[in-house]
Amino acid sequence: MASYTTIADWRDVEAGYVVAVTIRQTTDEQYPCGWSYSLHLGEVGGDVILRYDNAHERTKGHERHIRDDVECIEFPGMLTLYNRFKRETETMSPVSWEWPE
Repeated sequence: MASYTTIADWRDVEAGYVVAVTIRQTTDEQYPCGWSYSLHLGEVGGDVILRYDNAHERTKGHERHIRDDVECIEFPGMLTLYNRFKRETETMSPVSWEWPE
């Protein structure tokens, strides 16, 4: 049976924007990279501004969503991807987010 260890699971809403982060380390064969993750920036009400995820890693790989566009990306490692998400989020929303350490 696959195991999951939650590294981060939080959500913040500010000024009409939402950031939601879920990062889990796993032995599940559906995630060959060893991580299950969703890094989401959106507007309250559901519109995606930016999201990184590997919800379908076995079939689609790692994805970067910008609004309605989706592109497959190379997975640079979880910390590198998380830091990239933080930088992009800071430029794509007017909110100065408080990032948990």
